[in-house]
Amino acid sequence: QLQASGGGLVQAGGSLRLSCAASGFVFDDYAIAWFRQAPGKEREGVSYINSKYGITYYRSSVKSRFTISSDNAQNSVYLQMSDLKPEDTAVYYCAAAPAQYYRRGWVRPSDYDYWGQGTLVTVSS
Repeated sequence: QLQASGGGLVQAGGSLRLSCAASGFVFDDYAIAWFRQAPGKEREGVSYINSKYGITYYRSSVKSRFTISSDNAQNSVYLQMSDLKPEDTAVYYCAAAPAQYYRRGWVRPSDYDYWGQGTLVTVSS
């Protein structure tokens, strides 16, 4: 299972750090992604990290503002979010997919086996 945490209310320009703790599966064999879903919108991929193959991805709108990292010893992934904008407001979910699936791309929610419960990020203007 995955446990996401770290969301909250922040002013535009502020920062938050999301955490995703994994258990119940072999962490090293999985890639972890962060998705988000705003009210009335589809779930979208935010960032992805695949430690087994040394790959990270970001959606273009968060590149240079967000940083994804992994601590395999702690079975955890983090998303450091800086210079937050009101359009970043959403429920953020972490999800795990088999590491070898990277060849398929990373943004299809159907490729992910495990999902966290979501953590709400609200950015006020």
